[in-house]
Amino acid sequence: MSTAKRFPVNPPHPERNCWGCDRYCAANAMLCGNGSDRTQHPVETFGPGWDTWSGIPVPVVTNVPEEDLLLNAARTRTS
Repeated sequence: MSTAKRFPVNPPHPERNCWGCDRYCAANAMLCGNGSDRTQHPVETFGPGWDTWSGIPVPVVTNVPEEDLLLNAARTRTS
């Protein structure tokens, strides 16, 4: 059984390779024919910290004055 190569989190020069498959070919000598352009490394697209980003937005908590909450509750009861 073959295993995939370990994917580097922060390579020193990601622009020199194509990251589209496990070959990591040089950008000017791609063997897999993965299109006309190389696939960028996630650090080039998303920046540092790409590996810890979950894609789920953090909920924004705002302080709503209690009087506004009471007004909204009264409106929903009458309508």
